[in-house]
Amino acid sequence: MAVFFISCSPAYIKFIDDYKFDRRTHDPDYSNLDYWAAHPYKKNPSDSVPAPLRSSFRKDSAVDVFFLHPTTLISKKETAWNADINDSVVNAKTDYTTILYQASAFNEGRMFAPRYRQANIRAYFSNDTANALRAFDTAYEDIKTAFQYYLDHFNQGRPIIIASHSQGTTHAERLLKEFFENKPLQSQLVAAYLIGMVIPKNYFESLKPCSDSVQTGCFVGWRSFQEGYEPDFVKKENGNSYVVNPLSWVVSEDPAPPSLNRGAVLLKFNKVLPQFADAQIHDGVLWIHKPHFPGSFLYHSKNYHIGDINLFYVNIRENMRARVNAFRKH
Repeated sequence: MAVFFISCSPAYIKFIDDYKFDRRTHDPDYSNLDYWAAHPYKKNPSDSVPAPLRSSFRKDSAVDVFFLHPTTLISKKETAWNADINDSVVNAKTDYTTILYQASAFNEGRMFAPRYRQANIRAYFSNDTANALRAFDTAYEDIKTAFQYYLDHFNQGRPIIIASHSQGTTHAERLLKEFFENKPLQSQLVAAYLIGMVIPKNYFESLKPCSDSVQTGCFVGWRSFQEGYEPDFVKKENGNSYVVNPLSWVVSEDPAPPSLNRGAVLLKFNKVLPQFADAQIHDGVLWIHKPHFPGSFLYHSKNYHIGDINLFYVNIRENMRARVNAFRKH
């Protein structure tokens, strides 16, 4: 069928731009398990447990984890502002990176991780603020819809853990503010693990950072960098971000030694590396001395963002269990 365009007015061009922006925005149906990267009713990579941890694994079906994955739409060739939720390549990348290596740290609870029309990585750096914000709004609307569907059909009053990384944390902060803070649902919040993104100190009103390893109804979060490194975007924040040390689980700037690190899980999923890294809070981020491991001499980045969860994998796992136990005693 031939189509002949007659007008090239600014309004028409805007219509075409909007169409291109929205061409992937059909609403996902969260009654369909295909729209969940992880769900208790389907086998998925988040079910995996590193071999050394299997003997101590304790599934707790009475607590739920709602996990929001980070950006996996990172190809420079991808021009769309949002991911196609049916893109098998992006979904496979999500499943076998973040769902396997990050969500699995929380898998002693029932795991729910929705697929969503995530914003392209460039939305964080683009000067096109309007389209970038629209991309994040589109992503959040999916997450909001998924969470409401989860509440309506699966939660049944269970305690809830919110866990996230990077772009997932961008949306998790918004989700906590809309659904939990000063709302009845706040009483069901065990804790929120808001990892890999700034947590502005003036963002929440009643939700507070956790002050110890067993406090509940609070949040933790951190961003990991090599000791001594402070990128420009962090300097501009002037320390305006909450940080909780994932080795000591306090907000103190006292250094936590590697001896407190219960184990990292890196690319060799079935290998746990104890005493792998130290951690110290500094000016709104977490500083870590460069870890040494086979192949580490090839790793020159001073930004450990990709390892925010994996560097402290076992500590996170054990802390989640401790907070759940404390929640039940209230």
